[in-house]
Amino acid sequence: MMGGTSAPGWMTRGTLPGSMMGSSTDMGQVMGKLFANAPGPRVSASDAVNLGNRVPAGATIDRAANRIAFSTTRVSFAVLAGPAGGPDETFRVGGLVNPTIDVPVGAEVSVQLIDADPDTAHGLVVTTSGGASFPMPMMSAAPAFSGAAVWFLGDPTSVGMHTAPLSFTASTAGAYTYLCPVPGHAQKDMSGTFMVSS
Repeated sequence: MMGGTSAPGWMTRGTLPGSMMGSSTDMGQVMGKLFANAPGPRVSASDAVNLGNRVPAGATIDRAANRIAFSTTRVSFAVLAGPAGGPDETFRVGGLVNPTIDVPVGAEVSVQLIDADPDTAHGLVVTTSGGASFPMPMMSAAPAFSGAAVWFLGDPTSVGMHTAPLSFTASTAGAYTYLCPVPGHAQKDMSGTFMVSS
């Protein structure tokens, strides 16, 4: 069953079934609750804020252009997904909201994704497609590079905020999109440009 007039209501923006899912129609909220206690590394809220505001080593920040440019081929930075104190459904890198990130071709990229949203799952994928305009980018936004995706992380708990690494080689020059693959989030502008420059 894939949809259409015979699809159950929860598939077409109705209430999701089951007591574990509550009455939410937001898949990010449902996924966040379901996976809040999933195993994996965590960071404290204060560490997350520091990481999201830290200027990455080897990077130049242009606040006016909302751009972070790396001059080294060893690139490492943290991405806060859905952080407090900023626009909802956004990423924060180096203190900027949804910045353009520019790396040299061949760069070895290490990203620490942190879900800082208190009640919604978020992920991160670097993709070649225009997946930001689709309601379900996980169906259309394949990673541009091997290792360039974390599909989603659950809600923070008293133990801390979920974090996961992405590691990939930016092997081909071009303009890419980074986005949150959770349904509806990229459509709400939870995306940015990832440039690989030769």
